[in-house]
Amino acid sequence: MKEKIYKAIACLCCAVTSLSAQDRVVELTNPDESCTSIAAGKLATDDGSVMTSQTCDGTSRTWMEIVPAQNWPDTAKLDIYWDLRHTESKNDRLGVKLKGSIPQVSYTFAYLNTGYPCMNEKQLAMGETTIVGRKELRNPKGLFHIEDLQGIVLQRCSTAREAVLLMGRLAEQYGYRDGGECLTVADKKELWFFEITGAGPEDMGALWVARRIPDDHVTVSANTPRISDVDFKDEDNYMYSEGLKEKARKLGYWDGKEPFKFWKVIHETGKKPFTVRDFFVLKTLAPSLNLTMDMEELPLSVKPERKVSLADMNRLLRETYEGTEWDMTKDMMVTKKIKDKDGTERDTTYKSPLAQNWMTNDMFEFLNAQRGEKKIGKQRTISVVWCAYSFVIQCRDWLPDEVGGVCWWSEDNPGESPRVPLFAGMTDVPESFKVCGHKRYRPDAALWIYRRTNRLAQVSWGHGRKLIEPAVLSFEQKAVDEMPLIENKVSALIQEGKKDEAQAYLTRYSFDFIYSTLRCWEEMEGQLWHKFGRGF
Repeated sequence: MKEKIYKAIACLCCAVTSLSAQDRVVELTNPDESCTSIAAGKLATDDGSVMTSQTCDGTSRTWMEIVPAQNWPDTAKLDIYWDLRHTESKNDRLGVKLKGSIPQVSYTFAYLNTGYPCMNEKQLAMGETTIVGRKELRNPKGLFHIEDLQGIVLQRCSTAREAVLLMGRLAEQYGYRDGGECLTVADKKELWFFEITGAGPEDMGALWVARRIPDDHVTVSANTPRISDVDFKDEDNYMYSEGLKEKARKLGYWDGKEPFKFWKVIHETGKKPFTVRDFFVLKTLAPSLNLTMDMEELPLSVKPERKVSLADMNRLLRETYEGTEWDMTKDMMVTKKIKDKDGTERDTTYKSPLAQNWMTNDMFEFLNAQRGEKKIGKQRTISVVWCAYSFVIQCRDWLPDEVGGVCWWSEDNPGESPRVPLFAGMTDVPESFKVCGHKRYRPDAALWIYRRTNRLAQVSWGHGRKLIEPAVLSFEQKAVDEMPLIENKVSALIQEGKKDEAQAYLTRYSFDFIYSTLRCWEEMEGQLWHKFGRGF
């Protein structure tokens, strides 16, 4: 009896600790600033791949699974559950609710089931970002959240165009209950920018628009509606919900006379349709456009002045604006006397090793309380400390699907963690990737292996970064060096009709790559403790 009581108390303590940790994460994040997605068309990239990406910033689960392809009987139903995105593992059903079902199709593709499902075996991929929109457009009676729609189309579609249309029509038929969302939807040929919101509490449908991004352009979405003028006559490059103009006019968000700008219809009045993140990405890639933060709106996409590489995408997701006018550490300088070679003491000014761009609100408030009028202005960087996971996905039409689709996955802060390859043809992921570390500290979750080292490095980032940054780049280079061999090997196996062998080979390679990064981060944690063992 005593043992049962002790177990109950222990469980209660874990639950309280878990809740406290979750509250702390929520305190540090703004729900309106929870993700960033950058994407590029095939003629905008240096290798001809179509790319999309996402930083999933917040408390979305980090556990993942490869859902296998499957045949279904004619009577099969697809059950729709709510709150799976905050579970701790595949089998965790705490707080999960069955809210409805829709008819299943006869065959579903294999796909990578992440917090926001992101890639299938046909190289269909998508990045997500919450764009909030008008709260009065939400419909709590609708069936779907955005992650439900993503999972459904990854099972049923092989192209971005098909996926966009199916998501829109399903939301109109069964109801969309989520806030405003944007998806950058990519396949081997095309890139689409899809925005959706509810149509109000009395309308079970949805308001949505999708625009094809030109093949030689890049685009970005960072928690704000971005689609502007809709060309209702251009069926090749625009898709939209049925009766969109009529509903917008009836709701009072369009007068029927001015140009139909979708962001004005779904955005809260008085807010701009871009953030500093949107601006920074577009200005960085197309500086000659002379974009400014004072503009009423920015172009949805731009032609980059230099073709974008995978390394460029990785750098953008690591961005903290260091060295720019938005650098939060630029005034964190210290001066002290340092002896030069001849023994003469001189005043030397340098950036404090404690300076870093991922400070908590408490740290900002403390520092600014000491600084008088010269305050440190807080910026919303692309790389944030509360990131659950991030990825860059490449879709490549010159390779077999199994190896052509590759998700470069990273857990925790994208400014500190390595990227590992998850291929469209993989059949499994490591056990540490199958559990989420958000609700409590779990040493068996990959998230915490990276996070322990990353947080320790941040305590004195000027020193810690000397370990972390070279390690991140070394794994990027490892991938560059090894990918041609992997691609050639898999392509040869596929050509020989050995698909199972090809998938097993990709799965083993990914496991080995992942284990290498985990071992490296564990070793660096030890080195950091040794370095800081007598104080930070």
